Parts: sequence; C-alpha cells; structure tokens
Amino acid sequence: MTDNELLNETYGYLFSPELLNEILKCGTIRSVKIGDVLIEIGNNIEFMPLLIDGAIKVLREDENGDDLLLYFLEKGDTCAMSMTCCMGKTKSAIRAEAERDSRIVMIPVTKMSEWISDYQEWKAFVFDSYSNRLNEMIISIDSLAFMNMDERIHKYLKDKVTVNKELEIFVTHQEIANDLHTSRVVVSRILKRLEKEKRIVMYRNKIALKDF
Repeated sequence: MTDNELLNETYGYLFSPELLNEILKCGTIRSVKIGDVLIEIGNNIEFMPLLIDGAIKVLREDENGDDLLLYFLEKGDTCAMSMTCCMGKTKSAIRAEAERDSRIVMIPVTKMSEWISDYQEWKAFVFDSYSNRLNEMIISIDSLAFMNMDERIHKYLKDKVTVNKELEIFVTHQEIANDLHTSRVVVSRILKRLEKEKRIVMYRNKIALKDF
C-alpha cells in the first residue's frame, strides 16, 4: 500500500481531501522499528506525529530516571502531550517509543495553529485527541491509586494485546517491570500466579492471554 493510500485509509473519514493533500505535502512519512525513540524527554519538539500504522507507547520519567507507562497510541492516534509542547513551545515532558514497527507522518509544528484556523476537522481532531489522552491519563492515575499490582499487570497485558492486535505478545518480565515502575521479581511472581489461574500462558519472552 502506498503512503497516500495508507494515509487515506487511516484518516480519510476524518479529514477532507484538501487537508489530506496538505498533510502529504508538508509532512514527512517515517518508518520506525520496535524500540525506536521518536520523542525524547527534554528535547524540543519540532514535529507532531500522526500514526498511520503500528503502535507507540508514551512514558514519563520520575526524579530517579525510571520510566512509567502513561498510555499507548494506535493507528489513527496522535500524542496530545506532544501537541501541548508544540503549542506552548516547551521541551518534551514525555518519551514516545515504538511499541512495534510503525509508520508515522511527522507534521511540522508551524502547521499546528495554521491548520486549526483553516480546517474545522483538524481543530476537532486536535481537541478530540486531547480529550482521549486525558481520559487515558485518568485511567493510568486510577490504576496507580486504586488497582493492586495483579490488576495493573493484567490490564497492561490486555492493553498490549489491543494495540498489537495479537493474543500472544513478545515482552520480558523486565520490560513489564520497567513500564509499570516495579521490580522484576514482583512481576515474575504475579505472572506465575496469573498462569496458575489459567489467565495467561507464559513462554520464553512471550505471553499469551487466555481471558482477553
């Protein structure tokens, strides 16, 4: 599928042909591999990502330099926190990392305000993105405040299944620990319990969900 076809398939129901042409003309389509960092904490943001294929995870960093997963982005999404930095001309407060091989349209920040003025559908998309990401942030906060670690790990696995669109996900115990800001020992113990409850099946560096 060509870049034009992929963009139309992903955003054609949201954006007018005129805006899609602007995106193709002004944006840069980039392919990233799993684990690649698109946006780094503390860097200036010059482009806003539109995800046309794949999945991205967005993380924050605590004062000790440890990561905490905020949310995942899927095909058709953008990162509201990067938009906030773009509009406010501030440095990035998040890290965006490819959850799997992905295709992204990088939109220059100079187009943000211009398109909000010129295209009603872009304005609606920006505000809908803010709303969706805010809801996901609230869910993340709720999981930290009210869920025990068993529930958080199971939710994390279900979220990864959703964005990867496969019941079997390739992830190590250490990766889960890093994303959820806990220890590998705790993760391993809980995964063994979930497997004993027949909610998951564990393989080497791979986990299959049974009750998704």
